[in-house]
Amino acid sequence: MASDALHAPRERLTKKTLALHQAISSLIEELEAVDWYRQRADDCEDADLKAILLHNMREEMEHASMVLEWIRRNDKDFAKELEDNLFKDGPIAGQHG
Repeated sequence: MASDALHAPRERLTKKTLALHQAISSLIEELEAVDWYRQRADDCEDADLKAILLHNMREEMEHASMVLEWIRRNDKDFAKELEDNLFKDGPIAGQHG
């Protein structure tokens, strides 16, 4: 499970930082759920149950994508990194110093 623990006193954090913490924690949890459902589907021998598990996995991907979009809209630094690194052709690593 994702960590919900703050690493600084809550009263010293801005509302923006707290909201981003909530979003990042939620994103981690959604990605963990994707992983869990995929593993369960791989291990499942019942075709109907496997289909349900994969359906659930894709729903978690949708949730993760929505949270990531919220982060993009609410954090300019994250937005820049996403713009610079997503949906590009060529090598993934090594493009930046």
